[in-house]
Amino acid sequence: MDYESDFPDHVPPSFDRSKFGEKDVEAKGFNPGLIVLLVVGGLLITFLVGNYVLYMYAQKTLPPRRKKPISKKKLKREKLKQGVSVPGE
Repeated sequence: MDYESDFPDHVPPSFDRSKFGEKDVEAKGFNPGLIVLLVVGGLLITFLVGNYVLYMYAQKTLPPRRKKPISKKKLKREKLKQGVSVPGE
């Protein structure tokens, strides 16, 4: 049986000559992996820069934090460690 005579213009995809004939192959479009990498990287950089800007803004505008009040019991203990007599005892 002669297969070439049955399908004269049909070339199987594995033997397609157009793929091998072209020497000037240009990449059409962008690599999807590169696009995802650029988008994720851009979002990460935007997040970090935004956090830094907010931090600097907060440092300038917010009042400084107040220290927690020390309980009287802790105050007495600290003064006893230093050797200072606690008034009232």
